[in-house]
Amino acid sequence: MIGRIQSYFAKRSLDEDSKLKIEFVERLIGEPVRKPIYFLRALRHRSRLIEDGMKEVESYEQLEFLGDAVLDLIVTEILFELFPDQNEGFMTKLRSKLVKEDTLASLSRELGLTDYIEVGTRVKGQGIELKNSVLCDIFEAIVGAVYKDLGIGITQKFVRNVYNKHIDINDVSVTQDNYKSILLEFTQAKKMSVPEYVIIKESGPDHDKTFEITVKIGENLHGYGKAKNKKKAEQAAAREALSELS
Repeated sequence: MIGRIQSYFAKRSLDEDSKLKIEFVERLIGEPVRKPIYFLRALRHRSRLIEDGMKEVESYEQLEFLGDAVLDLIVTEILFELFPDQNEGFMTKLRSKLVKEDTLASLSRELGLTDYIEVGTRVKGQGIELKNSVLCDIFEAIVGAVYKDLGIGITQKFVRNVYNKHIDINDVSVTQDNYKSILLEFTQAKKMSVPEYVIIKESGPDHDKTFEITVKIGENLHGYGKAKNKKKAEQAAAREALSELS
């Protein structure tokens, strides 16, 4: 009851747009928000700060830093419960999959966070809020905001509900996605040359480059990968190379 009263008075001074965001967040976490400021910051990209003369801490970045640590703890607890007989190495690798950029960006999309991210007027329409890196950070910032406002218990409940609904952890645990490692093991077993990743093309401005990469094994080229960073392009190329070779 006290929490709902605090929530009521905290939201009275908000403008309509902010109220809509907080109502969305409350539906998302299933709890009344006590301090809306945390969640408004969690949904605000730094491009908005300069236009409105805001302080540097008023974007999602500080809360993302906190949420990253909290999320690691909660996901570790989940794995500790689900896989009591597995070793540290197994759980470390699986946790990395569950909190990696692509996974968290996908969760942001599933939860509908893309509709509520606030960006600066000058960058609207450029798709900044749709980038995986931003969506990943926004999800972590929301986790940080829940923790700051409502404590660890509600945060655990929120994170567990999200993962239970949108991710099959058992399926992820048996899915191989480090194709570079698999390709290296394959070539070693076949006594082939060590794979070498060759950039065949770079395009776009420095802040938004696209890389096209192929894999050289001995004198032959295998596979092709294209992505916004080298690691992802290399993984895509390794995956295609494995398909060709096997």
